[in-house]
Amino acid sequence: MATSGQDERLTIAPIVGPDDPRRFTDSGIEVKELYSEADLPQDLRLGEPGDYPYTRGVHREMYRKQQWTMRQYAGYATAKESNERYRYLLSRGGTGLSIAFDLPTQLGLDSDNSRCLGEVGRTGVAIDTIEDMRTAFDGIPLDQVSTSMTINAPAAVLLMMYDLVAEEQGVPSAALRGTTQNDVLKEYIARGNYIYPPAASMRLTTDVFEYCNEHIPKWNTISISGYHFREKGCSAVQEVAFTLSSGIAYVTAAVERGLDVDAFAPRLAFFFNGHNNVFQEVAKFRAARRMWATIMKERFGATNPKSLMLRFHTQTGGVTLTAQQPQNNIVRVALQGFAAVCGGTQSLHTNGFDEALALPTEEAAKIALRTQQILAAESGATDTVDPFAGSYFVEALTDEIESRALELIAKVDELGGSTQAIEFITNEIDESAWGYQERYRLGQDVVVGVNEYVEEEAQVPDLLRVDPVIEREQVDRLAAFKANRDQELATRRLEELREAARGTANLVPFIRVALKDNCSMGEVCGAMGDVFGAYKPTF
Repeated sequence: MATSGQDERLTIAPIVGPDDPRRFTDSGIEVKELYSEADLPQDLRLGEPGDYPYTRGVHREMYRKQQWTMRQYAGYATAKESNERYRYLLSRGGTGLSIAFDLPTQLGLDSDNSRCLGEVGRTGVAIDTIEDMRTAFDGIPLDQVSTSMTINAPAAVLLMMYDLVAEEQGVPSAALRGTTQNDVLKEYIARGNYIYPPAASMRLTTDVFEYCNEHIPKWNTISISGYHFREKGCSAVQEVAFTLSSGIAYVTAAVERGLDVDAFAPRLAFFFNGHNNVFQEVAKFRAARRMWATIMKERFGATNPKSLMLRFHTQTGGVTLTAQQPQNNIVRVALQGFAAVCGGTQSLHTNGFDEALALPTEEAAKIALRTQQILAAESGATDTVDPFAGSYFVEALTDEIESRALELIAKVDELGGSTQAIEFITNEIDESAWGYQERYRLGQDVVVGVNEYVEEEAQVPDLLRVDPVIEREQVDRLAAFKANRDQELATRRLEELREAARGTANLVPFIRVALKDNCSMGEVCGAMGDVFGAYKPTF
């Protein structure tokens, strides 16, 4: 990639080498040696916490009234092993669950699919059937816990499995609390775990909006995710711009569907990354909150205050973790968590220090949770609302991030919105990722233990290893499940789903009925794929 024009880019730090006295954030914002009152924006637009434009937070009392949800992302191997990890985290003071699914599940495939060989249970829990979901939440009362599910293309399917298990527990749908990630746009751009073409995926997303508004009103129907853009290599400004552009696309699709913006918008949630530059991260969260409030009010005419609130979950930066000197990651995670809390996050996941090498061990997961508890009890960050407000540096950063992100959103709008700008957004992120690599290679950016303060002897902690035998056992359970059902009824339910997909009806009720009558997750996703087809990138 060419470096020409790098200094002029508004969203990526320039490559200047380690001897240049200037300092930049990863978004290309030059950091002055000293900030003063003259650097404060003329119009601070601070307002009060809990009031428009929510720069200072979506709640007036923030953590003085209620702490953020300590939601540790977890899942591996089978539903039984994952259930044991969920119980462990809850017993150690976790206040919410966050479910990691394996790659086959994320792609809407059953574990017996030939594409899944070697991947079952590797990066998360394998969920093929309602029986798996039942086992994953055995002994966990679903009316007393908030559950986040990191699932996108098959989000409606996994949500209905969860809803059916709650029904078996005697918990009404209206009592369920949690979030389905359900953000397919970022899959086309950053992760690749898509199934259907964008139009079909957007239909399913708005189907979930509509269904939950009526049946599961406390559920956050989507977690619009900038996290994965940042993991792929984007800057903080790009993370804000592309995340909010995705949000605009989802709101537009729902409004065009005929949904009332003030009926569905209060259940929209966001998901951001946490990186090491505390000041930029705090400013990023504050700018994003203010921008979203303005977008919802001025672009979409929302009037319900809850429609204007950007509520978000933060996960500390996986891409910032190093395999070299992995214990250093404990400090990185603490810094990133501190920034998220000072920026007003509603829930937080802190990564295990060993996650650059493998799924976190039980010990690493406990240290990550204890990090959150120390932040809450010992750091002082919870004692006052928006503790960085009025800082010359942070207020200047907040304004600069907003200005640069708005320019990028305008470019996405010009291209027709996020669904039409996938190639542009992908290229922008690739350019930023290349810049990261060059700055690291030249020593302009220091990564302790990697390109500075290097130790010759590698430190390899004890790692969590998934036994390959679990894949065969999962496939055997799936075979037994399918053998013991009413096959004729399952076949009929799948054909009913295909027929609904050919029309315009909301597909969620058809998905729910098929799962209740023991169709598998892969069969349900496959039936819709028979109608929608598969997405194939063109660039």
